[in-house]
Amino acid sequence: MTTNTLTAVPVTDAAALTGKRRIAFASYVDENYLPGFLNLLRSLALSNPSVCEDFVVLYDDLRPGSIAKIRALHPRIVLKRVNDTHYDSYKKGDQDNYLVRKAYFILDVFRIREYDTVITLDTDMVVLGDLRELLELREGLAAVPQFFYGQHKLNSGLLVIQREYLSDEFCAKLDKCGRSGDYELDKHDQGILNAVLDGDFVRLDPRYNFVKRRLSGDLPVPDDTAILHFTGRHKPWQGGEAGYSQAEDRWREYELSDADFQAAYLDSSGGLHHDLVVHFGTPHVRRTGDVEVARKVAAAHIAGGDYQDAVDILSSVRIPLDEAWPHEVLGHALMSVSRYEEAKAQLLLATAAPNRAATAYARLAQMAWVHGDNTEALRYATAGITVDPTHRSSRLWAQRAAAVPSQERGSAEDQLAHVAFYMDRQGNAGDKLLPETVRLAFGPDTTSRRWHSVHAHRLFDEAALERVNARRGLVIGGGGLFIPDTMPNGNSAWQWNVPDALLNRIDVPIAVFAVGFNAFDGQSYRANRFRESLLQLVERAAFFGLRNHGSIEKVRAMLPAHLHDKVRFQPCPTTVMRQLVAGWQDPARRDDTILINAAYDRAGLRFGHDYAYFLAQMAQAVRDLGALGEVKCVAHSLDDEKIAFDLRREHGISMPVIPMYDFENDEIRDLYARTKLVIGMRGHAGMIPFGVGTPIISLISHPKMAYFLRDIERPEWGVSVHDRHLAARLVERAKDLLADHTKTVADVHGRQQELWKITEANAADLRVILGS
Repeated sequence: MTTNTLTAVPVTDAAALTGKRRIAFASYVDENYLPGFLNLLRSLALSNPSVCEDFVVLYDDLRPGSIAKIRALHPRIVLKRVNDTHYDSYKKGDQDNYLVRKAYFILDVFRIREYDTVITLDTDMVVLGDLRELLELREGLAAVPQFFYGQHKLNSGLLVIQREYLSDEFCAKLDKCGRSGDYELDKHDQGILNAVLDGDFVRLDPRYNFVKRRLSGDLPVPDDTAILHFTGRHKPWQGGEAGYSQAEDRWREYELSDADFQAAYLDSSGGLHHDLVVHFGTPHVRRTGDVEVARKVAAAHIAGGDYQDAVDILSSVRIPLDEAWPHEVLGHALMSVSRYEEAKAQLLLATAAPNRAATAYARLAQMAWVHGDNTEALRYATAGITVDPTHRSSRLWAQRAAAVPSQERGSAEDQLAHVAFYMDRQGNAGDKLLPETVRLAFGPDTTSRRWHSVHAHRLFDEAALERVNARRGLVIGGGGLFIPDTMPNGNSAWQWNVPDALLNRIDVPIAVFAVGFNAFDGQSYRANRFRESLLQLVERAAFFGLRNHGSIEKVRAMLPAHLHDKVRFQPCPTTVMRQLVAGWQDPARRDDTILINAAYDRAGLRFGHDYAYFLAQMAQAVRDLGALGEVKCVAHSLDDEKIAFDLRREHGISMPVIPMYDFENDEIRDLYARTKLVIGMRGHAGMIPFGVGTPIISLISHPKMAYFLRDIERPEWGVSVHDRHLAARLVERAKDLLADHTKTVADVHGRQQELWKITEANAADLRVILGS
């Protein structure tokens, strides 16, 4: 088997590779304060319906029934039993008193190591407003200063704690202070924490911890209050306290039964988080049979890639014939699990309603195209355009269905079949370039004289099998074909829509070439179906090469041990482009430009709560990089232009946009070869310029970027989009790479040469396998 001359660095978890912040809420809960905590959870969901982070529950005495009540109100509860033995030597405080115990136990928050940001909430709080500002905080330890006892101390209840405080070093300071007794601890403050911080904390606006005492005399709660804190002995669920009726009325707004709470959440306006929709909507549908809620739950399942769950929830209710939207969503879910005839029936029902018809027709066109029926696909797409001339998806399917297929010029016995994602006009530039580049790795002729195209997204049926078996071999790749949701199907659960039975009847050699495992941080596959298809593919393949060691480790983890050695490293051919293009000449001179690319597909998975921060940092970076060259935006797809629009709107920065999605392959290579530096977020906004000899810096929002940089032993060429000093690091690294540009280009060439050695060795094996 071919060995890798580059060092394979062990792969860590996706969050560590992308630097994406992991955020959690946390509370200490006991049986006495359970009613308050349940109301806190309800208020959090209803006041912030798009927020669903882990919620850590610190406890020592909760009953199973109480835990069940908590879990019913949040889908991501993390239980942590606390142990107070390490506080036994503290010299002050009555540990039988709940308030004192809570003040001690909250210190256990600082022993949490799984998160980058932890937001503590007391169980006598109720959330009334938007907490986005707290979720976007990235530095320090933040709290509201005490209202009664001076601004140098923080108020108890709300803390926003960053990674540097969630450490053994800071816990040691707390323990030392606790054991010395050099602190004050009463019902008003967290004495140990205040003693250690000595006023060194980030001040938050009082509206994030608005204490009840400020409303004495039955004053109304200010409209901008985000968190209302019922400090003092008398809690609303215990009968309350005279003089605070308006405040307690706000608390009681959330004192709802589970059924009423679920209904209230599902009626909320604005963007609902798909995990919360599923968690609250599923029992609601079981109880009521509500079709509209079933549609919302199904749509949430589809957004999360859980297509069978979407089918199940909508199949459990009776959908009236004239309810078009649920029929359309059910049709979408059914086609995503390859139940095409059932999907067609549902989508035809949806075409009866003008507001859903265009989308339904576009899905019908897609299914017809998947089955190879371009005439039917064009008919449906045209119907969609007739209903809505602006409908983008209908236009895309009309263009795809009307495209004239290239005429094959070679004989079958001289051709290789090639499964790939063949990108449409104005599609992603990297994916447009990939099929040709894969073919170049097998020889200079990339035309139909030597290649028979098999679109990965079309159903691989008997006719397709016959055509493939007539060729001398089958190549699958390149690109990130191992991704579950680009074009979902129930046959394989990855991009090639191939049923197991037909895969097993391919009788020519199969070469999987430079495929990537492309799941985002926070994205998962339908494990069983994907594993079964993957296993059969690996068993059948004569060559199985993945484009980075991260993908190799991910795939090997899904395979039995005896197949691990069959999975080998084959770099993406775009990374060795200079070696593949016949007559390649490095540019005699380069433009004085720096090209920036940002990606926006699955933006929530890329940026989390940090997009505003990312944009502000990029604004600063663009300003500073302007001293090094002309900064331009290079858009691999239409959506990539968003960074230019947002920088202009939010920060007043104008940046020329290069529409690379309109470029031909030679133009893509030429542009990237003539610039001095590319700062890119898409995988191929790094690999293509690297492949033509141009220095790169990767904006890491996906593990595959880090995988590639580790494979070439240059991890310093990447910066996480979540990095606390993103702008400064980008500019510093750009200066380093541009300071001696000739030396940097030589380094790129040297790294590329190592990848070329591996590609050449694999090519020798492939010539034997494919008989060429």
